[in-house]
Amino acid sequence: MANDLNVVALVGRLTRESELRYSSGGMAICRFSIAVNRRKRTADNRWEDEANFFDCTLFGKSAENLNQYLDKGRQVSIIGELRQSRWEQDGQNRSKVEVVVNSLQLLSSPASSEGRGGQQRTWGDQQAPQRGQGQYQDRQNRQEPPESFDMAGPEQFDDDQIPF
Repeated sequence: MANDLNVVALVGRLTRESELRYSSGGMAICRFSIAVNRRKRTADNRWEDEANFFDCTLFGKSAENLNQYLDKGRQVSIIGELRQSRWEQDGQNRSKVEVVVNSLQLLSSPASSEGRGGQQRTWGDQQAPQRGQGQYQDRQNRQEPPESFDMAGPEQFDDDQIPF
């Protein structure tokens, strides 16, 4: 019986545009990479950021739906698991570890990410671009998701109205 655990949670920025492809069986596969900064102390007692880069893969309907929002520079939060691929190439054993994403949350738009360029669009001002099998998304026709929803917080309820 295995009591092993394989969970990774990362918050970082996309280092390149996402790529959407389809498997021979028709499953959508979205690949992207993120950079996650780590603060470390240098020999002269100063703090500096060190970037770590992670390749990520998202499958299925989530891949199709989120691909259009995964622009370079956008900050995202992901929860997933590590997977190692092994193969042989030119007589050499090779391997690669990547993050298979189970959950992805968009945290910022490329236009608002620390001076990076990018077009910001309002939700629904254009129709979603058409997707062709095996083709990449047209990034000029992307839409931005709503930044937030107007929901009442707990401070806006009267204690007499709470059912518990």
